[in-house]
Amino acid sequence: MILLMNWIATCIKLLATKLSLTMLNVWVYHCFVEGYMDQQVKQQIPSVTAVSSGAIASDYQRLRVESVCTRLGLVSLAYLWKEDQVLLLEEMIRRGIVAVIIKVAAMGLNQKHLGRELVDLQSHLLQMNELYGINVCGEGGEYETLTLDCPLFNNARIVLDKFQVVLHSPDSIAPVGIVHPLAFHLEHKIDYPSYRYMENNDFTSEKRGCVFHVKEDLSPNYLKKCNSKDVIFDKFDTIDSAKMSISTCKRGTFSIGCWVPNSTPCEGLQKDLAAVLHSIELQLRKDKLNWSHVLYIHLYISDMKQFGVANDVYMSFITETNCYFGVPSRSTIEIPIAEIGLGNAYVEVLVSTDRCKRVLHVQSISCWAPSCIGPYSQATLHKEVLYMAGQLGLDPPTMLLHPGGPALEMDQALLNCEAVANYFKSSLATSAIGITVYCSASLSSSEAVELQNRMHHFLKYRTSHNEGFLGEYNPISLYVLVPNLPKGALVEVKPVLHLAENGKSEVQSVMLKEPGPTTPIYSGFSYSDWHNRCCQVNVVPGKICMALISGTKDHVGSILSEVDVDLVSIRSGSLQKHLKAIVLFFISLIDKIISENGFSWQDLQSLRFYFSTDLATTADFLFPIFSEAFIDFAESGSNMDATNVPHFNLLPVLASGISAAMNDLITCELFASKLES
Repeated sequence: MILLMNWIATCIKLLATKLSLTMLNVWVYHCFVEGYMDQQVKQQIPSVTAVSSGAIASDYQRLRVESVCTRLGLVSLAYLWKEDQVLLLEEMIRRGIVAVIIKVAAMGLNQKHLGRELVDLQSHLLQMNELYGINVCGEGGEYETLTLDCPLFNNARIVLDKFQVVLHSPDSIAPVGIVHPLAFHLEHKIDYPSYRYMENNDFTSEKRGCVFHVKEDLSPNYLKKCNSKDVIFDKFDTIDSAKMSISTCKRGTFSIGCWVPNSTPCEGLQKDLAAVLHSIELQLRKDKLNWSHVLYIHLYISDMKQFGVANDVYMSFITETNCYFGVPSRSTIEIPIAEIGLGNAYVEVLVSTDRCKRVLHVQSISCWAPSCIGPYSQATLHKEVLYMAGQLGLDPPTMLLHPGGPALEMDQALLNCEAVANYFKSSLATSAIGITVYCSASLSSSEAVELQNRMHHFLKYRTSHNEGFLGEYNPISLYVLVPNLPKGALVEVKPVLHLAENGKSEVQSVMLKEPGPTTPIYSGFSYSDWHNRCCQVNVVPGKICMALISGTKDHVGSILSEVDVDLVSIRSGSLQKHLKAIVLFFISLIDKIISENGFSWQDLQSLRFYFSTDLATTADFLFPIFSEAFIDFAESGSNMDATNVPHFNLLPVLASGISAAMNDLITCELFASKLES
């Protein structure tokens, strides 16, 4: 609609100095939306790097523009995306956009409204919105407008002298009529009165007509021609050495973890990641699946400075062509995997055997939430579970980290997560099952604690302002300290939400139950009151169970019935029995958690153990201990099948925990689901 096209141009010019983008004239947008002249425009104006559109709520419009931008290597700008239409209409009128209705096609609008200015119909449009749900900005085709004057018209305004009303459909409920202009003239602006609307918005004459250049990292380069995967693989001899583990929950959704053991840093991230992704691809083919079945990808790399290299390899496998039902969501974290013998790249993918996923992949830069200009999406919804990509504290319209330190980055990251949740008509405060907070090693302990406080206040505020939610509820929270995050961020937030089919929150926080006299005891561990202090458990009854188990030094002391344990000497093997006892304790608590809430080991989709580098050990040492502990537990009379022990991921981190203190030696994270049953 012409009104929105002029308004979006105003917004773009206001923000262009921060984005540094070479702007495409507004008229070109219409050519792009209609799907023609795109190549001609690119050829005639080679400096073009971005296309602006006025999409507000329409995925159809946004996706059409993004598709063309992707094909031509341009950035899509949609600064009105997901903005409140009532406020937008009010602001456009307030800022001096004079527009008349030239077409009507909706209930509550008829020929008497044709030719009238928006300012005169504002209250009527709001009333029709309440009565019939029409879009007050006309995005659904309810009406079209012709802009006669606005702040961008420098010298003159348009004056309609004569027009004819043509009624195409004289329907009594929703007639369709248009205005056919017969005569008009231009009225010269002597004092440029339109600019009075921009006095407080820094829209000066010096900024009009400036040329801005797009930042290199904002270009959608993931469709640029890459080297063939076969060419890459010809250089690698470690592809067959990649090690893989697959979760036991293979009824519908399961996870695959893969890494290259004992690869050295000099062998390179590119080589290891290509080997890992190729191995996963082969496993998917073996199961008669492909990348389109992948819901989520955890990408762990050894050096964030090589993020660009990792992204190039990633994009040679995961493309929109390969993922024709939508690209998976992703989280990329640097962890010290190379130091413990897990290579330079460790990838964990969540796979579904069906394709009933719903992917949100917004590539346009907007004020809504950070864009995903690449083959990964903001969120993936599958069987009532929303897997959200890790969100940094990026300011959406500029795609720059929020200045002011970690606390403000945390606030922005939470707002970004909330914006994505709101798209699905949900909220972190009412629907989050669990939230993982990755903290940069550059944070001080007090700054990390402040992040936890910020999240607590954010969730409390959102809960208090949710009229449909009663009671107090807190998602389980995992804090992980890592060497570096993408873009040099100080914090990254990764939520998992439950979206009930009836729209009502079903997530419940539960406690461990005190066992009865007939409750079996496995591996010598019996229930104690302090177990609840090291556990956080959230369930959606009969559907989902997510839990964290904390293993601090104090907990280890209680497990081993010792005040202090010399964990440094664990490498010598003298404390191997102690580490195995700790793992057995974790397994027994996992068993208690899932069994008490109606789940089984076969329902586990993912099981992660984050262990502190303070343990000063290697993967070759840890994996056998964990595997033996699972087998011992299975053979102790439990319901676990000793021939099919659960898949687990061992992830080395600087620190982790269920609070921002992050003083765990080992933290366990589990996710079980019966939604596939």
